[in-house]
This record gives sequence, C-alpha cells and structure tokens, in this order.
Amino acid sequence: MTSNLTLGSLFDGSGGFSLAAKLNGIKPIWASEIEPFPIRVTTKRLPEVKHLGDIREIKGEKIEPVDIISFGSPCQDLSIAGKRGGLKGEQSNLFFEAIRIIKEMRWKTNEKYPRYILWENVPGAFSSNKGEDFRRVLDEIISIKGAYPSVPMPSQGKWPYADLLMGEEFSLAWRVLDAKYFGVPQRRRRIFLIADFGGRSAGQILFDQEGLPWNLKKSKEKRKRNPWATKNCTGKAICLNDQGGQRIDIRNEESGTLRAKAGSPPLVFENHGQDSRFKGPLEESPTLLSTLGTGGNNQPLVAYDIRQTSENTKNERHHIYKCNLARTVDTSGNPPTRNQGGVAVIRDIYSLSKNSHFTNTQVNETSSLVATDYKDPPLVFNKYIRRLTPTECGRLQGFPDDWCQNLETENPTEEEMVFWRKVFKTDTKIRRLKKEKTDRQIRKWLKDPHTDSAEYKMWGNGIALPCAVYIFEKLVKVDYST
Repeated sequence: MTSNLTLGSLFDGSGGFSLAAKLNGIKPIWASEIEPFPIRVTTKRLPEVKHLGDIREIKGEKIEPVDIISFGSPCQDLSIAGKRGGLKGEQSNLFFEAIRIIKEMRWKTNEKYPRYILWENVPGAFSSNKGEDFRRVLDEIISIKGAYPSVPMPSQGKWPYADLLMGEEFSLAWRVLDAKYFGVPQRRRRIFLIADFGGRSAGQILFDQEGLPWNLKKSKEKRKRNPWATKNCTGKAICLNDQGGQRIDIRNEESGTLRAKAGSPPLVFENHGQDSRFKGPLEESPTLLSTLGTGGNNQPLVAYDIRQTSENTKNERHHIYKCNLARTVDTSGNPPTRNQGGVAVIRDIYSLSKNSHFTNTQVNETSSLVATDYKDPPLVFNKYIRRLTPTECGRLQGFPDDWCQNLETENPTEEEMVFWRKVFKTDTKIRRLKKEKTDRQIRKWLKDPHTDSAEYKMWGNGIALPCAVYIFEKLVKVDYST
C-alpha cells in the first residue's frame, strides 16, 4: 500500500521510528537527536533524513511540516528504576519542548500539520508523582487541539494500561505493548500513545482486534513468519537463530531468539552488576536499559556449556569469560581435575562483575554458606559466561545486524565537517565538557566512530522496532481508508 504520509522524529536515538515509518511507506523527513553516535548511525542508514539537532533550538514554525511527529521523550525521571523526578526532572521535562514544537507547527499550518502524534515511554509514567505526571501528559497533548477541561484522575487512583479519550474531531488512545509479543525475545513493556487531531481514528489504530497478541488464532498465523521489520530490512525470509554466540542456526520463517528451551541452549540471566544481583535462567532477555554502555556491567549475561564451544570463540573480544574458576564441593576435598572442565560458582562470578575483573580470575572456594541457602543455594555451572554482544542487543530490539556497521568516513567534506562541528558543539554543551573537539579529533572520530559502550547505550535508550512497525502499519491502513 502506497502512502503520502511524512514523519518527523524527535529524540530519534537509534532511528527506530524513522525506520518503522519507512518500512510502511511513510517518508521520514527530519529528526532531532543530540548524541553523536546515534546521529552517525542514522546519517549512514537513513541519509535522506535531515538532522535538526537539539530540540530546544528547533522552531516548529520554521521546519518542514509533516503528517506525523513521533517522540520517545527521555524517561529517566519517570522510570521506577530512576530517581522519580517526574516531568520536572532534567531529562523528562523535554517532553514540553516536543509539545511546543507541535503547537508551533500547527499554528503555522492553520492546524493542518501534524495530524498525528505518537508518544512512547515507560509504564512508570503511570505512577510517577502518584499518577499526576501522566494526567499532565494527557492535558498537554489535548491542549494542542484547543481548550478542553482538565483530564480527571482515575477513580481508583491508578491509570489503566489501555484507554481512549474522544473529543470533537480528535481522539487520543494509549496502550502498553510488550516487545516479546511482537517477534523479539525481550521483555520490554512501553506505553504507546496515539493522538489524531483530525479525526477519531486513534482507537482504530491501537485497538483493532485483528492480529493482536491475545487474539491467539489470528496472531499465531501472522507471526509464524519472521518479524515483518527484519524481513524487509534484510530482504531475506530466513532467520539466524543465535545460540549464545558460539554458533548460529539458520531456520526458515522462524523468529531468531536467545531462549532457554532451544536445542543446546544458552542460559540468559538478568544481571545487576552494581549490586551483584542476578536472576535466571530466563525465557527471554530482560529489558535493555538506558544504563547499557555507561558502566556497572548491567548487560544481560549468557552462560553456555564449554563443551559446546569451539576454540575460536573462547576469546571473543570483550564478551566471553572463561569460567574455570571454582572448586566443587566433594567429600575428598580435592579440586576438580583438568578433565572435569571449568566450574563456575555463579554467586562469586556475579560479585566480581562490580569491578569488571571477570577474565581469568581464580576463585578457589564457593561463597559462604548461609542459613537461607535452602531457599537460594549457590549455583554451580560448567559454563562460559559472557555479556550479550552489542549486535545481539540490536537483534533484541528487532534491528538488522548491519545497522551499526560500516560507519566510517575517511575523508569528510567541508560540508560534513560543518555538520559535525555543530553536533559536537551541542554535545559539549549538553555534557558540560570543558573543551570542544578540534577538527583533528572530529576527523579521527569519523574514521572509527564505533565503540561497544556507545552502541550498548543507544540500544538501551531505543525502541523495539517491531512495535513501531505494527503501529505505523495500522496508521497507514486507517489513514488510507479515511
């Protein structure tokens, strides 16, 4: 189905909304992002999209009007994992900048553009400031259309996970979607809110029953194939089923996954490196967090049998840790022999993650046995332990493997240098750095812009692509029929 719809993406990050729109025939026109690495990724993958820089410097009446504006505004102050600063927090208050831009564009275009907005955020927004912050979000979005009474708090004091508000010639709906029901093995629950300022279609976009995850018969038929986004990105109808990094199974029309019940499976553990907590093994990956790549070793961990691992993968760069670490507890008191293989005491391994001293570290005993061990005994595995790689994190978000590859620019033109000087000037200002990058430093960075930490952080802050693809697919169909 062809579409004449256009998109502008605020807080663009990994480019998920722009890519999802493009896959559904919507033309992405411009984007706003401030971090250099995601900008480098999207300028390579989506070169037709114009980058506008810091949202605080964008004037809605001066940029190209678009039909849809998407914005996954920063969620750190709304998340239950954060300090709960709410909409007044330093990051989450940027939501109001997005509202300002939308209002300015609609004023300039006589209320024609944008017709639709799509907002994405964490479910913690429902409870932030005892629910008042989400009520404020609804009020601000409705105020784009005009003066309406304030939205009341729900009678039970808790916001429902899905609902619909209708006004004169406009509609607003929200719904919590979990990425694990849309073709990727990651537990990632997010609020998706659609507003239609030109009609009453918001409910049709989010709540049409056909193919929803809980409509099991229809949903199962739709999702027998590879996730639609990945299939269209790669141009192939095969799936690479990653088995913990040591091998790849190739399967037709079947979703790739890191699952504990697969044949010769890796075991995926939720990892809280800062306080040594772990949870698992899990059926699917835990949510990728914005703290990925920022220290603390919070990447999910994968453990797999050392006997299934080829020699050429044992020292994979930065990611695989040989766990020939601990002695077993037996009545003879003898340590395991070489033929017994490596035995890792998971409680000790995870405590090491606080200081990142994982590799080739000798541990000669288990952790202390305590009274609660009948509930939570030490776990002993004959395994290799490693973090999920950045590429695997990209797969968990539904992106093609090459999304962060070939990012280098050997000899940037002067026009490109002008662009990147502005990017790094903004970065220096936002991060409160003392010195701006010199041209020499910018050229050096452009020759090799990729780091694992930058990619981890981008994925942790990003959206699950299949969820956005699903919403835009519905939006195009509804808009086409009206």
